[in-house]
Amino acid sequence: MVEFLQDYGILGLFIGSFLAATVIPFSSEVILSGVLIAGINPFHAFFAATAGNWLGGLTSYYVGHLGKWEIIEKWFGVREEKLLKQKQRIERYGSLVAFFTWMPLIGDVLAIALGFYRVDFAKSAIFMLLGRSIRFALWILLFHFVGEQLFEFSIF
Repeated sequence: MVEFLQDYGILGLFIGSFLAATVIPFSSEVILSGVLIAGINPFHAFFAATAGNWLGGLTSYYVGHLGKWEIIEKWFGVREEKLLKQKQRIERYGSLVAFFTWMPLIGDVLAIALGFYRVDFAKSAIFMLLGRSIRFALWILLFHFVGEQLFEFSIF
């Protein structure tokens, strides 16, 4: 699927970044790297990846916003006490939590939680955009300085 999205250049990067910011598990950095290797302008790639990933994150926020306490309790077996405890954690930091929605594994859950607990949408959207922008800017800079050797790193 990643190769398919890379073949579509900027559009593929946008779509892949959008999907990666939802609950579909794959890396937008891989697609971003593929289009950079293919010679796509890094500024265009930055804006496509950031916009797609940000809109995907906002979609996750919206999915959370649609959630109902009763459904979570009934279908997922999560008790109200646990939901209230999680709500207190989210409310403690408020929309600042959205800055960390770019993180692998927990980012999607955070975006959904922000929507579920009705954290201010505008502030969440701004912090989400900021976090994702920094993520892609740093990845492009790293790729610029290290190049394809970035993928030769191995733990084993």
